[in-house]
Amino acid sequence: MDFKTLKQIRRDLHQIPELGFKEYKTQEYLLRRINEMLSERVEIQTWRTGILVKVKGTNPKQTIGYRADIDGLPIKEETGFDYSSKHVENMHACGHDFHMTIALGALKYIIDNPIQDNVVFVFQPAEEGPGGALPMLQSQAFKKWKPDCIFALHIAPEYPVGTVSSKSGLLFANTSELFIDFKGKGGHAAYPHLTKDMTVAAGSFISTIQSIVSRGLDPLDSAVVTIGKMTSGHVQNVIAETARLEGTIRTLNPTVIDTIKKKIETIARGYEESFDCEIKLDYGSNYYQVFNDSTYVGLFKQTINSMDIQYVEAKEAMTGEDFGFMLKEIPGFMFWLGVNSEYGLHHAKINPKEEALPVGVRAVVKVLQTLSNNVA
Repeated sequence: MDFKTLKQIRRDLHQIPELGFKEYKTQEYLLRRINEMLSERVEIQTWRTGILVKVKGTNPKQTIGYRADIDGLPIKEETGFDYSSKHVENMHACGHDFHMTIALGALKYIIDNPIQDNVVFVFQPAEEGPGGALPMLQSQAFKKWKPDCIFALHIAPEYPVGTVSSKSGLLFANTSELFIDFKGKGGHAAYPHLTKDMTVAAGSFISTIQSIVSRGLDPLDSAVVTIGKMTSGHVQNVIAETARLEGTIRTLNPTVIDTIKKKIETIARGYEESFDCEIKLDYGSNYYQVFNDSTYVGLFKQTINSMDIQYVEAKEAMTGEDFGFMLKEIPGFMFWLGVNSEYGLHHAKINPKEEALPVGVRAVVKVLQTLSNNVA
């Protein structure tokens, strides 16, 4: 698949970002492109808004999986591209348009140039939320073609085009969403003694939970508790009856995230007493850490070093990825693909360089060929 075609596919997909499990136009577009490649060696299954494509090998001894996520984010695009999102409240701000395009390019190559082993291309919905990897992993469709190993990539704005990065062991953190609802009693601003002010309660709560990481955890257990959004009240002279906090928990140790949740729950019970209110907690989507298998990372590094692509050793990051659920059950790895964007992931102006598309395709294809010759 030439660069012009890859670029067109990416721009087509960039214009139709859809949220988790609502990727109807995306699935339709992917199926149309996949059907253009069909041969007698190819089988297709759909699962909800996702797709699995199996390419039969010439003499299969294993099944290799490659995963690409397909959903967008609820972000209003500000790039000014002539191919900007037509779904004005949504955007491919995390590079999933790149991920899908690279998967289609690699799929086309493997169909036209078969390798020994079977390959299953997994187009997974809802990575950004509510989380598609775990239910897809548990589905009958996935179990029917369950790979023996699996890998994936993610674009990296901070790395130049022509660079990839990975590491053995922990790559991405354990993550959990955090939603906290406060219910008290509203009233006139002039009579605060007759109310239960939830703006004050929520504001104090934010300050208190910051001590969980600084004073409640071993300093060697890296963790983040961030409140990114607070809403309360409706007018300046009315004391707020309700408030809502929205945030995230991130840890490098899977057991620490449970410790943090228990501490938040303990603090919430205390606040219910001291502020005479009701507090409800919801942890939303929870993602397991991305933990790379050292054997497969070694093969990846060996493969990249044989190409005109630069390999850089990565550091673990507090970013989250539900691909971690797949790696928890199936050995494999994830790697970063440099796309050299001035703006970072989830930014309304992110501008990944499209020259990274053929680099990604070549890397994925070469890894598939290497893995097919190395049954772990």
